[in-house]
Amino acid sequence: MSTTSVTRQNLLSACNTLLQPERFKDYGPNGLQVEGRAEVRHVVSGVTASLAFIEAAIAAKADAILVHHGLFWRGQDGSVTGWMKQRLKLLLAHDINVLAYHLPLDAHATLGNNAQLGMRLGLVGAPLFGEQNLGWLATCAQGQTFESSAVLAHQVGQALGRTPVLLAGDGRTIRHVAWCTGGAQGYFEAAIAAGADAFITGEISEPQAHIARETGVAFLACGHHATERYGAPAVAAQVAEQLGLTHQFIDIDNPA
Repeated sequence: MSTTSVTRQNLLSACNTLLQPERFKDYGPNGLQVEGRAEVRHVVSGVTASLAFIEAAIAAKADAILVHHGLFWRGQDGSVTGWMKQRLKLLLAHDINVLAYHLPLDAHATLGNNAQLGMRLGLVGAPLFGEQNLGWLATCAQGQTFESSAVLAHQVGQALGRTPVLLAGDGRTIRHVAWCTGGAQGYFEAAIAAGADAFITGEISEPQAHIARETGVAFLACGHHATERYGAPAVAAQVAEQLGLTHQFIDIDNPA
């Protein structure tokens, strides 16, 4: 473990400076969600602040955890009962800070979930569509197009270690690829309007299958967790290096 420590506030300030949460309208709090010990030496990152992840972070002697999905989800009633009680009980007993960034972590231009997914898929794009401009679009260079959506799906599956659910579209050559990690299936129509031949995200709902068939644009559902494994560790690693802290990424498998 690192012999260097910083204050909780220094860690929070570094993360906020990097991710600029004030720019985003989100459903839950971005930043410090649970106050733990005042001094931080070891940061553990992960996708979701689940009970299994918290237990693993405790075993790793974390002073702070940095996650994409924190303790708060859309539509929660705010009661500290059941699973919420169990998570908070462990965090408070072990004095662990929880820092969570949802949309800000999706959006960061180089370290965010969308940028990191694009890098792993060999796609060079930019944020161009969707709510708060979160959806990315890449135009494949000449000679680097995908012969079909099946070829694209194979490459995505190889990169993520998971076979996507594929609505294949009309069989066109894929020149323009749009993507947005996680539960961004609702951005499909905006991706089509932006000129996409294929759209990559984590989840699929009932309407997207029909839209893919009727427009000819391919839709790839690659797993919410699988598409969002990369932003939190990228951010935590950079901040830890900046502040002289140690960092560890813990991936708790999730089939969703």
